[in-house]
Amino acid sequence: MPIFEKLALIVSDTERAHEVAPMYRDLTDWVPLEDAEAAVVIGGDGAMLQALHAMLDSGIIKPVYGVNLGTVGFLMNHNRAPEKLLRRIERARSVAVAPLCMDAVTQDGRTQEFCAINEVSLLRETRQTAKIEVSVDEKVRIKELVCDGVLVATPAGSTAYNLSANGPILPLDSNLLALTPISPFRPRRWRGALLPDRSTIRFRVLESEKRPVSVVADQKEVRDIAEVSLHIAREQELRLLFDPGHALDERIVAEQFLV
Repeated sequence: MPIFEKLALIVSDTERAHEVAPMYRDLTDWVPLEDAEAAVVIGGDGAMLQALHAMLDSGIIKPVYGVNLGTVGFLMNHNRAPEKLLRRIERARSVAVAPLCMDAVTQDGRTQEFCAINEVSLLRETRQTAKIEVSVDEKVRIKELVCDGVLVATPAGSTAYNLSANGPILPLDSNLLALTPISPFRPRRWRGALLPDRSTIRFRVLESEKRPVSVVADQKEVRDIAEVSLHIAREQELRLLFDPGHALDERIVAEQFLV
């Protein structure tokens, strides 16, 4: 079990989080993230994603324990007695999550790079359906996917937008990515694919001026794209801390039995 002597506290910018924050601030002498061995996030899944993205952007990557004050809290732990927090962190299990990194090229030639914890989604910008060429490991698999969009989800994100788009739930240790179409029109019967997470996936937007497409990596959007390339970044692996019996991999399995 991990034992962390120096902890950083990250509090969501919500009224509820600020109400309970004093109870957590009194537990220990918190330190800045760069000096910490691990971090505690108080908030919901959105706050956790924001904290993880900030770590990726800064290069200061620490194990993170989340306390849920949001709605779903899929990436968080239950909100229980604050005075037991430090003991819970000592008993927590560490789960590795590798981000999905995106290189997007816009129609005017600009390149933007972002990473996603959950998924990267391509979405039509207008009433016109999107037309997208899909390649995997430099081999064209679908010459023309006519759709509202298409997404690639990590196991950690497979129960989010991917599941809503009828994509598969992926066990956390599956080493797979879900490639899932959003309202596909052609090929009509194509429902997506499971790919090894070592794959490089490339999307090229067809008729991009007539049928503009945006790309969203979790919360960051790039509009009017020409092509997008995706790969898992093992060198930027993140670690989430969960209470025993409440780990992310168990919750992903349990999600498949909800009716």
